[in-house]
Amino acid sequence: MSNTNYNDVLTVTLESRSKELRDNVSKNNALLSRLREKGNMRPITGGSKILEELEYGEGDMVWYSGYDTISYTPKQLFTAAEYALKLCAVPVAISGEETLMNSGAEQMASLIEKRINNAEKTLCNKMAQAIYSDGTGSSGKEIGGLALLVADDPTSGVVGGINRATTGNEFWRNQSATAVLDKTNITAQMSALYNKCSRGSDKPDLIVCDDKLYSIYDATLMDMQRFSDPKLADAGFVSVKFKGADVIYDGGQGGYCPEGHMYFLNTNYIYLRTHKDRDMKVIGGERTAINQDAFYKIIGWAGNMTMSNAALQGVLINQTSESGSDSSNS
Repeated sequence: MSNTNYNDVLTVTLESRSKELRDNVSKNNALLSRLREKGNMRPITGGSKILEELEYGEGDMVWYSGYDTISYTPKQLFTAAEYALKLCAVPVAISGEETLMNSGAEQMASLIEKRINNAEKTLCNKMAQAIYSDGTGSSGKEIGGLALLVADDPTSGVVGGINRATTGNEFWRNQSATAVLDKTNITAQMSALYNKCSRGSDKPDLIVCDDKLYSIYDATLMDMQRFSDPKLADAGFVSVKFKGADVIYDGGQGGYCPEGHMYFLNTNYIYLRTHKDRDMKVIGGERTAINQDAFYKIIGWAGNMTMSNAALQGVLINQTSESGSDSSNS
């Protein structure tokens, strides 16, 4: 290497930026921002699986009078979903030639800062994309996002080690509805799904959709109905309200919500579980390429997206017409 001191500069800069990297990833996406706000980015400390305890049964309650017998029959009220630990990494590299060309302290510091900024953008964009995945990407190494947890077809597939197709596991199926949506019916369709995802005061608090469905819903609102969450607005996200839930679009450039999808999410039961030792941190010690004039560092993350209640989540899917055109122009 031309100057190993630059390796130290890279290491120190990355270590000092690790918390900022982590925070910026969550701030880049409205769903992750909401999970962070609610404390649902809970760390894990170890183990080969991530466990989420599920409460799906009810105990016994009896009406009685006088000296009636109050009996108790033990029941299984809890189970657990198991999620695999998924890992990802972004390398930050500096070649020997680059250290020579930027040999001044300020020039090298600037180069390193640019590389770290690029790594940060990569982490933000890739994580924002992954939260919509079905877990099959990169040969099954990607996290399982909304396409898995809140599936278009909730009657099939294995989520958290629980087979949704099995009789008796109906509690682990999310709500799903499909319709040809336009401004004349979208509110009614949203209301029907919202009600299915509600249980008493437990209701969806975040509705995420692509830009087309957002535009259709937005067109139904009068100015007096336009309410938004100031916290989301301050974070840079555009939102309106539906029955108290924030409606946001994750479309346009850099948006990854699947086309024609509107997710009704109760974020009290959705988590991003991250290993405490791989939360956008530098992995390992000194790394110098054996057969290259370069040194590099790896920013690593490990964890998964998990869920503890499926029945309170839902997805509304816009069914396109046979001609291939969607209903956004209706």
